Amino acid sequence: MPTEVAPLRRKPVQQRSAQRVEKMLEACAQLIDEVGYDGLSTTLIAERAGVAVGSLYQFFPDKRAVVQELTLRNLDRFVRTVSARFEGVEMAHWWDAVDAVFDVYMTMHREVPGFSRLHFGDVVDLRLLDASKDNNTVIAEKLTSLIAAEFDLDAAELMLPLSVAVEAADAVLHLAFRRDPGGDPTLVTEARELVRGYLANRLPDDQPKDLPSPR
Repeated sequence: MPTEVAPLRRKPVQQRSAQRVEKMLEACAQLIDEVGYDGLSTTLIAERAGVAVGSLYQFFPDKRAVVQELTLRNLDRFVRTVSARFEGVEMAHWWDAVDAVFDVYMTMHREVPGFSRLHFGDVVDLRLLDASKDNNTVIAEKLTSLIAAEFDLDAAELMLPLSVAVEAADAVLHLAFRRDPGGDPTLVTEARELVRGYLANRLPDDQPKDLPSPR
């Protein structure tokens, strides 16, 4: 069911409160890696963070809210990292942008605590990121905005093909992670090529389409 409350009951104002919230989120991420979402509890999070469980409840109503806040922060990190990659490297073609998105996602999967189990929240709720739309739609909207701006494309026209590409890549990457906790490299390559081939037939005709296969 979609969430009816914001993740945080109240925003931490003082530095000490903000630090406590950060400890809770870090503890949550560590525990997600260790016991998964089903094994998680507010008591475990509080104990790992070194705070009283009552302190956790001052900011979060339940474990789901802690995980939601963690996932929203991971989404923000993902978008900011992709944006920085776009700004730091010259993108000669839309495929360069797609490749950068895959690279950032795989790096987060391998390096960010909890991300390999949560991804962008589907294991908890298909609408964890936004109560009004599913998680993949949120991701597609973010990527549409970034890629449209980078290549001067019409965001309205780009939204549908990118939504399909996100859904397709998500399905294949889930298979890759089931086969190998680090992401089966053959299947990751298949996901990249699947997206490239599909978008090559959906993006505007003035976009070059003769790039070599990512294999």
